[in-house]
Amino acid sequence: MLNFRQFEVGPDPFGRKWQVLFKWLQTAIALRHSDTVDVKFALRSDDTRVEKQIAMPHVDLLELSRRTEHEMSDAWCSRLAAMHLKRMVESGEDLEKDLVTVRLNELAGYATEIAREEGADLTARR
Repeated sequence: MLNFRQFEVGPDPFGRKWQVLFKWLQTAIALRHSDTVDVKFALRSDDTRVEKQIAMPHVDLLELSRRTEHEMSDAWCSRLAAMHLKRMVESGEDLEKDLVTVRLNELAGYATEIAREEGADLTARR
């Protein structure tokens, strides 16, 4: 997922496709006194509108950045969160929650997928 700002996910377990809009990325120390990076998305499907907040522990992001040698940027964190949101919607897991915290092993899987996409994008540009 190269564009995390606006994308479509689904179908969800009920067959709906969702239009997703990135709202913001913030350090949650200021929001919830939590050492996480939070990314908020607005989702719309027909007349249904919901917001989801994906929380990623800062210590896990630092470890993942170290392991992958990928710079921990706002865009990278937002893409990781968008990939988790996509998995949530398509699997129905945690879909009832407004705030979901992602585990390091899940983030590592998304980082691998991002690296694959970035490699494919570079190859396509040549």
